[in-house]
Amino acid sequence: MEFLPDDLQRYVEDHTEPESDLLQQINRETHLHVLKPRMLSGHLQGRVLSMLSHMINPKYILEIGTYTGYAALCMAEGMQAGGRLTTIDNNEELALRTKTYFTASKWANQIDMRVGNASDIIPTLKEKWDLVFIDADKENYAHYFDQVIDQVNKGGFIIADNVLWSGKVFDSSKNDKDTDAIRAFNQKTHTDSRVQNVLFPIRDGLMILRKV
Repeated sequence: MEFLPDDLQRYVEDHTEPESDLLQQINRETHLHVLKPRMLSGHLQGRVLSMLSHMINPKYILEIGTYTGYAALCMAEGMQAGGRLTTIDNNEELALRTKTYFTASKWANQIDMRVGNASDIIPTLKEKWDLVFIDADKENYAHYFDQVIDQVNKGGFIIADNVLWSGKVFDSSKNDKDTDAIRAFNQKTHTDSRVQNVLFPIRDGLMILRKV
C-alpha cells in the first residue's frame, strides 16, 4: 500500500537517486514473472535501505526474507569492503532466479544465500550483526526479533518491513492473524528497553530499531 497520493509519490521518486541497471532489471522481471511483485522493496524503499546501510556501514548484515534479492543488493551498497551479507528464504524455486542476480552483482562473493526455515537457520549463525532486515512471514516477526537481538552489536540496527500492513494495524475491524502479529511486534519493540525505535511511514512502513 502506498500512503502518499500518486502525484506526490511520483515527485518523491523523481527526486530520489535512480535505481542501478541491475536493480531496474530485478524490478522489471519480478513484476513480469514472479508472484506477488508488490513484495519487492522497489525504488524509493530500496534507496532508503541503501542510504541507511551507507550510514551504518555494516560489516555483517542479516536479511530474513530474500524474495528476488532487491533489498539485499540495496543494503550491500553500504557494506564494508570485507563485509558479508547472509540472506535467508524458504522458496527453493525462487532462489534459483535470485542467485543469478546476486552472481551478476559486484557483491557476488560477499552474499551468502541460505534456503530453508529461518527459525532453524538463525541459531546456527555465529556472526554479530550490525544490520538485520526482517521482511518474511509476519506471524514470526516477534520471534525473529527475539532470535537475533542478542546477536546484534550495541549500536547496531534492526529494520522491519510492512509494519503498517496496508493500514490494517490502525483499523480496529481488522483482526486477522498477520495483522495481529504485526501489531504485537510493533508494541513489543516499542516497549523494549534494549532498543530505540522510530516507525517510518515509508511505503508499507519501516520500523527502525537501534540497539542501545
